[in-house]
Amino acid sequence: MEVTIPIENNGTSGEGGNDKPLGVSYGKMMIWFFILSDALTFSGFLGAYGLMRFRFHDSWPIADEVFTHFPFLHGVHAPMYYVALMTFILIFSSVTMVLAVDAGRQMNKKKVTFYMFLTIVGGSIFLGSQAWEWKNFIGGTFGAVILNDGKIIQFVDATGEQITLESFVKSQNTGRIRHTANNGIWYMKEAKLPPFTLNEVVESFKANPAISIRTELINTETKAKTIIPHNEAIGFLNEATAVVKGANLRENEYGKTLFANFFFFITGFHGFHVFTGVVINTVIFINVIIGTYERRGHYEMVEKVGLYWHFVDLVWVFVFTFFYLI
Repeated sequence: MEVTIPIENNGTSGEGGNDKPLGVSYGKMMIWFFILSDALTFSGFLGAYGLMRFRFHDSWPIADEVFTHFPFLHGVHAPMYYVALMTFILIFSSVTMVLAVDAGRQMNKKKVTFYMFLTIVGGSIFLGSQAWEWKNFIGGTFGAVILNDGKIIQFVDATGEQITLESFVKSQNTGRIRHTANNGIWYMKEAKLPPFTLNEVVESFKANPAISIRTELINTETKAKTIIPHNEAIGFLNEATAVVKGANLRENEYGKTLFANFFFFITGFHGFHVFTGVVINTVIFINVIIGTYERRGHYEMVEKVGLYWHFVDLVWVFVFTFFYLI
């Protein structure tokens, strides 16, 4: 005679496994595993940036001179103001996500919908702001000249303030046309042409004794770039090889090309995470509206995406500190 002994489940699965190891669901554990691995990835990127920043500390671009744009305030010097606003918007979206998670625990569909919407709006504004910042960084503001050793020299007025090429260079209307695939050799093209030729910049500089140049080298006492007097600057310009406007992966009007490379890669990688978060938040937002989680009896999915969103916000705090404050 066989005797069947009933075994109480107590939250275990049919195969003896625990559905909630460490007191959390498998879904939350997987989110934590992902966050841990992603945190290590960002740590590697920021560590590499910090190493190069320390290696070239005496010639690294000064953030206050690079990120000076503010929407609808053309010509106004506003160092770091818009970056600070972007950071505030992203952190505020993290607050609204906290409120959405709390409303989900209270099974308050109306509040979850409202706070999720605000989170999506905040993330979208941040993405748009980052795209606008990239546009200005790539397009450039002042322009500079590259020397034969790859270093950058910029132009300043009598007070030491940086000036644009347009403010003193006179165009000679050389008729130079950009080489593209449809107006030159088949399958060959070149990068966007700078606004002036090197000869135009040099000749205009010689004709304006009131302006000078400054090098990448930072004066440790004044924390500003080293200014070279006009009469000594001619020797530097004789070693110039090209005019540069804006920044890309090969040249950078602000200084070290490495700075632009790290900027594009790290902020772009973080921006991809924000974009992914906005997409996932939108999917969850739609499910909240149609009542998916009401029928399930819980809003755990909101908590899961909330963990990811908080991680993305936290990473930006480190990116902001490394790129803009240090």
